[in-house]
Amino acid sequence: MASYSGRDFASGKGLTVHVRGGVIEEVTDCKPEGLPLLSPGLVDLQVNGFAGFDLNEGDLTPEVVEALSQALARVGVAAYLPTLITASETALCQRLSAIRQAQQSLPFSKATIAGVHVEGPSISAKDGPRGAHPLAHVRPPCLDEFARWQGAAQGLVRMVTLAPETPGAAAYIRALTAEGICVALGHCDATEEEIALAVAAGASLSTHLGNGIAATLPRHPNAIWAQLSEDRLMASLILDGHHLSRSTARAMLRAKGVGRTVLVSDSVTFAGMPPGRYSSSIGGDVEVSGDGKVSIAGTAYLAGSGSCLLDIVCRYQAFTGFPAAEALTMAVSNPARVIGKTPALVPGAPATFLLLDASRTEAPARPVEILHNGASMLP
Repeated sequence: MASYSGRDFASGKGLTVHVRGGVIEEVTDCKPEGLPLLSPGLVDLQVNGFAGFDLNEGDLTPEVVEALSQALARVGVAAYLPTLITASETALCQRLSAIRQAQQSLPFSKATIAGVHVEGPSISAKDGPRGAHPLAHVRPPCLDEFARWQGAAQGLVRMVTLAPETPGAAAYIRALTAEGICVALGHCDATEEEIALAVAAGASLSTHLGNGIAATLPRHPNAIWAQLSEDRLMASLILDGHHLSRSTARAMLRAKGVGRTVLVSDSVTFAGMPPGRYSSSIGGDVEVSGDGKVSIAGTAYLAGSGSCLLDIVCRYQAFTGFPAAEALTMAVSNPARVIGKTPALVPGAPATFLLLDASRTEAPARPVEILHNGASMLP
């Protein structure tokens, strides 16, 4: 039996987790002084790719999905939503089927895939709010198409992001939320009134708030203020140091509060790869910088997130000036709640958790240990 001691990120109590055969056998109390933060594995609601594995490139195979799931487990992710962006219905259904096959039959995908997030295709057609989503495949929401997605995925679609100004959005939101689907607002150019109607219909989350929106907005009102002020909307944020500035991140965190904020990676295939120039079928040539920024080659425009969720959690305290334990609340407890899960370090649960040394407030936290089903994932 192996034992691991840490300070519970939520309660501050010292806990020793005793592990045998990949399962938590017992949890006992210990003194918390000097111990690293202890947390269940991370929950990422938005993953497009990572470490060279891409969910939105060509015909997806279960093997690529499994390789991605394994790569994410190595960086502390216990559960995630593979995220498919705007594409043709044929392409979406093919990729949903591949994800479903991986989730049903391959070990890391079985353990980590908690559903699928379909980001689009019912988003703004305007340059700016649309982001990198292909204009040719932007289209209004269709319940019959959603049913075909679920048929291909065998019910795995758990989240859909759309623009609230899309014709038919309110009826679509009501229908999906009635089935227990989380509907999020994003990639939009909506008015306050359109956002209010979407929330009244059941929308409950803002996807990567502050991104996927026009670069220039009216100072007030605008879609960011409307979503920040709406207490019925949680907000996901990409706090990689590139998608939102420090001051913007701090203001949004204070407006939403820790309890209504979710940290996401929104990582793309180039995340976790060495600095250099790469070719992308969506955005052409991209550059990965030494600090993880992924941009369209030769420009300042972002081409996705180059950080995994562990990177974001580890840098949170140094980036925002707020306590590292908050990041774990927003990267474990809150996203798990969105998809109906309750991660806990209790006897009988899989030994999937992490220990982080966050003792130096001015420097990124450091993973001390990452376990997946009792096996260490650290090199």
